[in-house]
Amino acid sequence: MTSIIRNLISTYMIFHIIISNLVCEARLIRVTPSFVERKGTEFVLNGSPFLFNGFNSYWMMNVASDPNERYKVSNVFREASAAGLTICRTWAFSDGGNQSLQTSPGIYNENIFQALDFVIGEAKKNGVRLILSLVNNYKDFGGRPQYVQWANSSGVQVNNDDDFYTNPIIKGYYKNHVKSVLTRINTITKITYKDEPTIMAWELINEPRCQVDYSGKTINAWVEEMAPYVKSIDKKHLLEVGLEGFYGDSISDRKQYNPGFQVGSDFVSNNLVKEIDFATIHAYPDSWLTGQNDTVQMEFMQKWMTSHLEDSRTILKKPLVFTEFGKSKNDLGYDINSRDSFMNAVYSSIYGLAQNGGTFAGGLVWQLLDEGMDSYNDGYEIVLTQNSSTSYVISQQSSKMIALEHTLGNKH
Repeated sequence: MTSIIRNLISTYMIFHIIISNLVCEARLIRVTPSFVERKGTEFVLNGSPFLFNGFNSYWMMNVASDPNERYKVSNVFREASAAGLTICRTWAFSDGGNQSLQTSPGIYNENIFQALDFVIGEAKKNGVRLILSLVNNYKDFGGRPQYVQWANSSGVQVNNDDDFYTNPIIKGYYKNHVKSVLTRINTITKITYKDEPTIMAWELINEPRCQVDYSGKTINAWVEEMAPYVKSIDKKHLLEVGLEGFYGDSISDRKQYNPGFQVGSDFVSNNLVKEIDFATIHAYPDSWLTGQNDTVQMEFMQKWMTSHLEDSRTILKKPLVFTEFGKSKNDLGYDINSRDSFMNAVYSSIYGLAQNGGTFAGGLVWQLLDEGMDSYNDGYEIVLTQNSSTSYVISQQSSKMIALEHTLGNKH
């Protein structure tokens, strides 16, 4: 009798240990974040459609470089998460000068890199995923002009900033930066960036433009070289170019949708590059169509969104994200109601277009700040704790996109 009881107890203990281990494994599986993936024209997360509402806060690494200011990064992530925002786009570059990430080609300021580590850690804590941009088109935070200046200073013959796309030395600088960021081990999370699911995607360059070649071919050749390079280091993350959406020469009749000009990029051909996972658009009708009234600007916006969705679905066969939009306080006749109604109209369009299969996956408003960040004001700033009506508009959109995600998930 005693040996039977002993055997039963022993069996029970083994069974209990097995069950406990399974429960622990299940819990680990559930809390381990997954990578956002692309399946045809949709984003998926854990096999289900992934839609979102998001925001831009380009300044995060810069502000986090001062430990006394880091609470502002934490505040914005916390408030954004409370408003249902799940994607943040921010800079993983700052080129040239002592207080930059890359002080000279291949030389990095560890304090600034640790600031980026902090940004990723805070995003992770708050359930926000990141789109990290790797260089700027403009001179702000260094960008293309700084890369060209570095080459010039080292005796390389350069003509203008557009040599960024063609000069082998400068392209080498850029590739080195890509490798340095993607292989960085986060000092806080201890996870290599390329293995970090909190990062949704890499962006090759913020708003690429090329004055010496408006056709889009020069930028296209650069994307065709850089996209496979990124993927050779990191096959887990999604990749996008950073385009505003201007049409180039590849499909001439699409140029009618441009706001009266083109900038050297080509929405169709640049996004057709195999290693590019999704397309992006930006839109600032208040500055692109200056002097036009709100109705004309909104009509442009609707056509801009619809034409790009059509191309993404039928030609590119890739998802589309509205990665920048906003309405400036500096516009004539601005008031908070006009901005809220503009945002409502854009959000309604995103939601309406997303209903048709989820190709239009979401929008990222420009830009969220914390209180007391007036030096970063650009007219488009939104402080969620101070702008209650705008905060409500944003939260409503988040709720609608989450509900739509569930609806589309049930159809799969």
